[in-house]
Formats: sequence, structure tokens, C-alpha cells
Amino acid sequence: MNRTTVAGLLWDRADDDRPAVRSGNEQWSWREAVALGEARGAWLNSWPAPGGRSRHVGVLLGNVPEYLWWLEAAALTGSVVVGINSTRRGQALADDIRRTDCDVLVTDGEGAALVAGLDLGIPAERILRIDADGYDDLVPPARLDPVAVEPKATFLLLFTSGTTGDPKAVICTQGRLAGISYRSAGFYGYHPDDVAYCMMPLFHGNALMALWGPALAVGATVVLAPRFSASGFGRDVRRYGVTMFTYVGKALAYILATPEADDDAATSLVRGFGTEASPADQAAFERRFGCRLTEGYGSSEGGVAITRTPDTPPGALGLAAEDCAVVDPATSLECPPATFDERGRLTNATEAIGEIVNRSGPGRFEGYYADEEATAGRLRHGWYWTGDLAYRDEDGYFYFAGRRGDWMRVDSENLTAGPIERVLIRHPDLASVAVYPVPDPRTGDQVMAAVELLPGRTFDPAEFTAFLADQDDLGRKWAPFFVRVSPALPQTASGRIIKDSLRRQGWWEGPDDVYARDGGRLVLLTHEARNRRRAEFRAHGRSDLLGRS
Repeated sequence: MNRTTVAGLLWDRADDDRPAVRSGNEQWSWREAVALGEARGAWLNSWPAPGGRSRHVGVLLGNVPEYLWWLEAAALTGSVVVGINSTRRGQALADDIRRTDCDVLVTDGEGAALVAGLDLGIPAERILRIDADGYDDLVPPARLDPVAVEPKATFLLLFTSGTTGDPKAVICTQGRLAGISYRSAGFYGYHPDDVAYCMMPLFHGNALMALWGPALAVGATVVLAPRFSASGFGRDVRRYGVTMFTYVGKALAYILATPEADDDAATSLVRGFGTEASPADQAAFERRFGCRLTEGYGSSEGGVAITRTPDTPPGALGLAAEDCAVVDPATSLECPPATFDERGRLTNATEAIGEIVNRSGPGRFEGYYADEEATAGRLRHGWYWTGDLAYRDEDGYFYFAGRRGDWMRVDSENLTAGPIERVLIRHPDLASVAVYPVPDPRTGDQVMAAVELLPGRTFDPAEFTAFLADQDDLGRKWAPFFVRVSPALPQTASGRIIKDSLRRQGWWEGPDDVYARDGGRLVLLTHEARNRRRAEFRAHGRSDLLGRS
């Protein structure tokens, strides 16, 4: 058994007749799946490789079987799959394709419409539409002779979520993904009889590293959901006999908002793995579906991994296996442990909150493609810097405190978004929350929260104010001064909220209702009230801050 490359894992499945992939009413065995990857690999081998590097195959598709066949084709031929983010548009999408040196683009009618008229730098004959007439003739059945593929060969270029800037293409080699696949299979308890439900996009590390790779390693079955559907989740679990799934935070809230069925807890579902779900949603999901959820902290870069243990306190990320610490970015010194008052409120945020850093080195980070500056920014002083803020308790457990840009200074006190968001998301009517700073008319910042309601819920400012007053661990200066109520917060395809656009809108722009604190109440911010606030900023010489990003 070859466990050092993805190509080796696939060749180990070439004679496996157990089910590999299910999508809609169709099913393929591992033997059939590998053969389909070979056919596409033969087409790749039919034209010369570019000088000095492997062929780069851009894939702009939803969660369809063809995506997997091209992953296999790239692995078996030593080529590279570039997972194109289908939520990108216009020149930004073209730039993603060009700067990752895509030689081929595999897409469908929907993707073709997105790139129509864009200069991709790819010859027309190498833009393949899987739903076009003649596609099957282009990639007829063919066999490949196994070739030596090195573990250090690049296999994937996965774009970061882009929540804090332009997405960067993370390098993932064959050896790295093969190793992750076996470690994840053991940690999450994968076995050959598992039916793994993939509802996260295949261009995202969650789907490939926590689901497809481990399923390949043990020979389990992958069920593809074309796109995430909260209402379709329970139906698909029953239809396919799903035993496990992966998710990103907000997905659980959406599923929990769907009508409950009498037999939800009696389905085949056993476990799930994900990130960023609230403790309340995790507990409610486990109760409703009778399954076990495992949360972890990580990223496509692979520089730091933090996992929960049975003793992990509620709300904590867990412990890190390597020499990871919370470090003050200004001094590179480790921050002191967090202290809490009798109500559980963090009392030393300014000293305790810092950046999560792997001091043992880069971890499994293999760099960003064609971006030496961004790569170097992650590896200062020989350490890996995550860009995420956290604090640790006296027992070493990490607590997420936000992204690097989430600091705010309120009444001369330093705050971060993460602890505030953990309190607000407890509200039973909220699907998601984003907390961020907006400028104060005199000095520093004010706390603003954008909230997305669950389907069918309405926002009651008086009830929300009473809810805040009942939260014992809400810090004295944490309560939002402004609340934006949005039908849908801007997010990446993997469900992470994009705060940059919210910061730019502040309280002064955008179509959503915004409420402002007035004494002990939250009141709707009218056009006249906005103008009065603008005048206050002008009076203090800070009107240029209205519109800062």
C-alpha cells in the first residue's frame, strides 16, 4: 500500500469494486472512478507540458463527479488542480486563473457564462465544458501506466477565503494531502463502510482534506451535494444512508432552522466534523440528530492545528500538539494567560489577546504560489503566524478572539470581536453575527454588530436589548452601539463572513435597517439621525473616517 502520494492512494483503489461516489441517481465504484480519472489523465498527457513546471488544470465547477475525475487525472499524471472559487466575478476571477498559470479550464455552462469575455490566457481548445456536445469523445476511456510521482510534487492550489484581502493560492503537495488523508481518517474514525456527505465546495480545503482524502484513504463512499441546501440535508441523509459529513459554522444554524422530523435522531448519521459553529448550535445539532460533532481549528495553509479534547472547556478551540502560543505581534513575546471574573468575563483582554503562532516552524505550510512576499509574511522569525487572534487560559486552552483586523479601541480599552460574537450568537433568532469597529465621533472606536436572522424570524430591538442585559459574561464595554439587521451577511463560499464590506458600509451606508443605542434602548437609525451623527463627526474633525475600510 502506497501512502506517500495521492497517486498511490488512487492506484490502491484501481481494483476496488466498493462504491466510491454517489451523486443524484448515479453511482460509481472505485474501480470505475479511477478509470475515469485515467481517461482524463490520458487527455492531459496528449499535449506537451509547459516548460519547467507541471500542467495546471483550473476547475470551475460545483460539486459534481467530474470535479473528482479531474482531481484523479491530475494526481495520476503529476499535474496540478487549481480550485477556482465560483463566487468570484469579472476581472478578479480572470486574475485568479491567470496568476495560477492555468493551462486548461474545466467548467460547464454556468462557469462558461462567468468567464465569457474575460482574457484568461488559455487557448480555446483547452477550455472544456463538461456539458457540451462532444465532451465524452474528447476524453474517451483510456488507461495510464503508473508513473513515479514524488511526494513533494505540487497537487493542489487552493485559494484562501479572501476575508481579509485578495485570495492567495495555497500550495498543497501530493505528500501533504496523502498524509492529511490518513491522519484525518484515523482522527475522525473513517472506515470503509462510511458514507461521507460532501456539502462544502470542492475548491475548499474542508471538502478535500477532511472528507474526500480520508474517504479515498480507507475506500469509503463520497456523496456529492451539488451545493449546500439546509432543507435537503435531512432528505439526503436518509436517501443515501449518510454516516458522516463536514461543515463550516453557519451551515448548522441553517439546518437547525428547518422543520424537525420525528425520526431525525434515528437516521444513519453518526458524526460530523467542522469549524466555527457556536457551542449552542453544536449541542442542539447533536441532540436533534443523535450524532457526535468534532470541532477543530485549522486552515488550508496547514501551519497550525488545534483540536478539541474531552476536557476542552465550552467555547474553547482546544489544545495544539506543536509549540503554539499566543504572541504579541509588536514584541513577539508570549501573552500572559487570560483571567476571568466571577461571571466568566475576560478581564485582561489587552494583555492576554495576541496572534496564534507556531513557534516550532512552518508546520505543514508549503507556501503561496508565486507570492514570495505573502509567504514570507507568514514565516517571520522562523515561526508561522496565522493572522488569527486568540487568548489562552491557565490550562493552555486556546479561545478564538477574531482576525488580525478585529481589534478595536473603545473608551481607551482594547477589545476584539471574537469574545463578543460568542455571546451574541447565543440569541436563538440569529443565524450569524459579525462584530467590527466603526469610528467614534471623538476618539477611538465604537462596537458595531451585523446580524443575520434565521428564516422566519424578526428583530425586536427591545427583546435584543434585554437579551444583552441577561448575558453575565458580556463585558461592560462589549454591548454593540450599532446593530445592522441583514437578510444575508456577505460571505465566502465556505461560509465565512466578509467583514471588509461591512466596515465600509458602517452605519452610514447600505440598504439594511441599522439600530443605534440611545440611552438604554436600541432605536432605528433614521435618515435624520444619520445626518445628525455626520454633523457630530464634522464638528470634531473626523468626518473623513466615515467611509474608511
